[in-house]
Amino acid sequence: MERMKQAAQFLASHTAAFVIIAAIIAFFVPQMFGWVKGQSQIIILFIIMFSMGLTLTAKDFKVLASRPLDIFIGAAAQYLIMPFSAYFLSKSLGLSDEIAVGLILVGCCPGGISSNIMSFLCKGDVPLSVGMTTASTLLAPLMTPAMVLLLAGERIEVPAAGMFLTIVEAVIAPVLLGFLLNYRYGQTRTMDDVRQVMPSVAVIGLALIVGGVIALQGSNFFTAGIVIFLAVLAHNAVGYFLGYFVGRFAGMNEAKRRTLSIEVGMQNAGLATGLAVAHFAIYPHAALACAVSCAWHSISGTLLAGWFVRRDEKAEAAVASIS
Repeated sequence: MERMKQAAQFLASHTAAFVIIAAIIAFFVPQMFGWVKGQSQIIILFIIMFSMGLTLTAKDFKVLASRPLDIFIGAAAQYLIMPFSAYFLSKSLGLSDEIAVGLILVGCCPGGISSNIMSFLCKGDVPLSVGMTTASTLLAPLMTPAMVLLLAGERIEVPAAGMFLTIVEAVIAPVLLGFLLNYRYGQTRTMDDVRQVMPSVAVIGLALIVGGVIALQGSNFFTAGIVIFLAVLAHNAVGYFLGYFVGRFAGMNEAKRRTLSIEVGMQNAGLATGLAVAHFAIYPHAALACAVSCAWHSISGTLLAGWFVRRDEKAEAAVASIS
């Protein structure tokens, strides 16, 4: 079990590298990931969200009630900045309908699970991070279909009702199931061991989802790959910058600003990928944009957290040299 825990910690701290390796393998050996499609992808997403539920405690839900203003600001920023920035970027960059839908879909999804890890690494406000992820996830069945319909409905037909059901089945149900199991058995040694291993399960699941999309759509990368990457890069950067700015405008301290920046910028692109495959299969570039976001958000989140840490170290060194 100790070796499994060590492996879980290693995978959680190297999420980006693991996802990229899976994507490369899927591109060159697609048959290894060809089975990750349709219902199997939804099942994997269920497992990922179940792993998130197992980490939640009653204390995390109390944060929602004890810090309503912070959570409200965070949720509002999450569901306003990312969806609308995706919409305006798709317009300004002249993206095709397929790529635009993928980018908008990523923007309309809740915060990613990895954002909690990044907030911890950069000395952010971890309880706020968990609270924001929880709040945006619980709002997702209503907000994600509604925002996609609002912003992409003019381009394509959006199956909002179907998306609602998929999110309830693959996101809300497993999160609540995981939480209830943790609430009932959370004090046992076995559950504690399971909680420490589950992050690696989530990373493997995310890698499988990305690999599945690359295996099916990898050939399309050369027709729109550069455009997709630039769009994802710009969208992600806007989220980080405006998230931090909103925290500063709201008078939050530095730890909260960092958390808001990471929570807004890092999306649950795994969910977006699953929704793209399940409901927008006729638009292959949409799923590809979501898969690229999966990999890039992990990379950029790690880089941003590292930059915050280095900035603190330089500030501390400057103070030490003066004193």
